[in-house]
Amino acid sequence: MARLVHIGGAVMDYVYHVSGLPERAAELMASSFARLPGGAVNMMVAARRTGLATACGGALGTGPDGDALRAFLADEDIDVLLAPQADIDSGNCVVLITPDAERSFISFPGAEAHVATFDALLKQLSPGDWLAVSGYVLSYPCSREAVLALVENVDPGVSVIFDPTPVIADVPQAALTRMLARASWMSANMRELATITGGPAGVDGAAALLKTRMPSCRGIVLRDGENGAHLVESGQESATVPGFRVAAIDTNGAGDTHLGAFVGALARDLTPLDAVRYANAASAIAVTRRGGASGPSHQEIIHFLSLADQDRQRTGRLKLGH
Repeated sequence: MARLVHIGGAVMDYVYHVSGLPERAAELMASSFARLPGGAVNMMVAARRTGLATACGGALGTGPDGDALRAFLADEDIDVLLAPQADIDSGNCVVLITPDAERSFISFPGAEAHVATFDALLKQLSPGDWLAVSGYVLSYPCSREAVLALVENVDPGVSVIFDPTPVIADVPQAALTRMLARASWMSANMRELATITGGPAGVDGAAALLKTRMPSCRGIVLRDGENGAHLVESGQESATVPGFRVAAIDTNGAGDTHLGAFVGALARDLTPLDAVRYANAASAIAVTRRGGASGPSHQEIIHFLSLADQDRQRTGRLKLGH
């Protein structure tokens, strides 16, 4: 049975809802606080809740955060494939959520940044599996070569999903080139794409990247916030898939949820275009909930899409009648 294996950093988020970002040397009080699983967990949860078998292939630590992450993953029926790292805890991230639902991060790497080899994981991947790689693990000097060795030696039948993440500028160009050469799919937001291409973000930039640096890639999903996403497939005309307007309260993990749901939809044999719409719905639902690992179930996504279709048909009839 095919599954998603994610080697990105699973970390613990320390989430503060604040009235605004603090000024230098100032202090402000948060309106709420929560300690929640985050990082790679967000995408894994999104994929698992759509029905795709999912496993954590990244390193978890030994300590309060690592223990909490393992317990959470077990509750979500997500396997942990590697033994915990001794003498180091999992990393953590301070997340500041402002009233406009935007998030800002301060991260501290832990066990996920200290992986010398993924040889044990390589033996556990089979054709038909999906291997998710994030820019975070490529940005860690101690893990970078292990990640690239895994990506370059994994069976050709394994689809490699690349998520650049906000730290993509910290990845050396040589390492990025090797990663792009093996990626089967990439999902990025506009800022991440602009960082990779060194020019304006957009569909044309994504198409050029596919043509010049991603010979094995089927396509790029270019996320554009509430506007939806653009699907740029190799050798195909690009398509824009509109998003859904919702009352967002927390955008932390929205991109992870989008990518997890997209892979889950592809695993269900949806077309890439339908998979992007499915992912748009999953992300729209997630931002109305607190916490990054808030991806909806398959049934919730289908219900959301059904209501959206009914509303569109109703609105269309009203326009025609008018």
